[in-house]
Amino acid sequence: MLKILTCTAVLAAAASTAQAQPAAPALSPFASGAEQEAAMRAGTLTSEALVQADLARIAAMDRTGPRLNAVIALNPHALADARRLDAERRAGHVRGPLHGIPVLLKDNIESNDGTATTAGSLALIDNITGRDAPLVKRLTDAGAVILGKANLSEWANFRSTHSISGWTGIAGLARNPYSLDRTACGSSAGSAVAVAAGFVTLAVGTETDGSVTCPAASNGVVGLKPTLGLISRTYVVPISPEQDTPGPMTRTVRDAAAMFDAMAGSDPADPWTKDADAHKTNYLAALNPDALRGARIGVLRMTAGRSPQTDAVFEDALTALRNAGAILVEVKGPDDSAMNAISANEGQALRVEFKAALNSYLATTAPKVTTRSLDALIDFNSKEQRREMPLFGQEIFEDSSKAPPITDSGYLEKRATARRLAREALDKMLADNNVEALIGPSTGPATIVDPVDGSRGLGSYSTLPAVSGYPHLTVPMGAISGLPVNMSIIGPAWSDGRLLALGYAFEQATHARIDPQFLPNVTVRPEFAKAFDPR
Repeated sequence: MLKILTCTAVLAAAASTAQAQPAAPALSPFASGAEQEAAMRAGTLTSEALVQADLARIAAMDRTGPRLNAVIALNPHALADARRLDAERRAGHVRGPLHGIPVLLKDNIESNDGTATTAGSLALIDNITGRDAPLVKRLTDAGAVILGKANLSEWANFRSTHSISGWTGIAGLARNPYSLDRTACGSSAGSAVAVAAGFVTLAVGTETDGSVTCPAASNGVVGLKPTLGLISRTYVVPISPEQDTPGPMTRTVRDAAAMFDAMAGSDPADPWTKDADAHKTNYLAALNPDALRGARIGVLRMTAGRSPQTDAVFEDALTALRNAGAILVEVKGPDDSAMNAISANEGQALRVEFKAALNSYLATTAPKVTTRSLDALIDFNSKEQRREMPLFGQEIFEDSSKAPPITDSGYLEKRATARRLAREALDKMLADNNVEALIGPSTGPATIVDPVDGSRGLGSYSTLPAVSGYPHLTVPMGAISGLPVNMSIIGPAWSDGRLLALGYAFEQATHARIDPQFLPNVTVRPEFAKAFDPR
């Protein structure tokens, strides 16, 4: 009921206000944040009109029409916040490029706007804490309007070994707008879907391993998993402080850089961010369409052969990179045994970290929340099987509940081993080949959601940067039968600005992102329809 009541009340208020307002000039729902801000600067658009347009699109497409299920809750104060920012602009006070631009938050990030922070679970439906995560305060200080909370994979995809990405007990399945039967990936599924579908221009996701980059790639948007420690995790529902990081999700690299400028910075409550202010730069100012000229970039082919069509799109991307002046170097990635060792140590370490971090977080939730430990959540899900476990179980929860304490020597060795192996692998590839970044296909085209046999992924490059704490940017590089595919750009710690510059130059050279058509499946596309039904 939380989603319905919150969204309905906000949408009704928006409709009432819209009737009393003159119509704003048409602006494409796929316009960039830069274009929206330019229109506001020119006086042809207001933040209030932009918020109203976003709310209208959500009303038309999230619970009706294609039923994308990208949004869990809407901020009841969004329109008032927009009007206040419009008044500031009229008075000559503009906070920056985000002034008046709506942003959706993944629903594991707290915001002091009357919405609950649920991680998609009915157990946290009353978790209205009255707290702004520091990253949210940074966004609103920069002039952004928090529009609401986006759907996700429940508990950031750390509940079951057989989970369906993008599904929550609260909001159901977030659907891929390019083909509604295909996965939106996860865990930041709703954030990616909302941006791809034109509900908002900007969204925030979080990643432990692949949870920004995979949904961004599956939905054809830009996603940045920053260097660990550049963005605060305070008041974000955790998996692991050793890997968790929020990151921007947008349709353009420029918008991602503008968001990152606002979000990055030190937080006294998050010790991992103590060096953030020292390393933070002006990411937006550093963007350069000629950044690829003379850049030495390593080419990874660790997933080659799994999707021939993806390989072909990647070859086209390599041609575009060469034409833009990049010097490409073929790089041999770690072998399967090395990757298996990293993943095995990571998986066991995450369970220990999750138990400790989640129990600490739950102890600080709103007073009405009764599930205040991992064991209590397991009991809750068992009692609420019909609503919480109709599709998959809670094997990871159960494993994590048996994990040793965070001080356990075996755990500490596993975490240290995973991080060392990941960093050694990336550092060696970069140094031995004298390259500043590594690239590869982020993953293949989105696969079909299959609740019977389970969806099959095509592999990704997320684990090495996730475990090492190094930055990972994914940008659109093309499409296969209308399904987007992205390119990953990975670099050493604190190279986020350089990755954004390289990604921006690639984006400007290719303009590879395509808008979604909201098809029920790819078989209705002209190239398949006649073959499937020739009579």
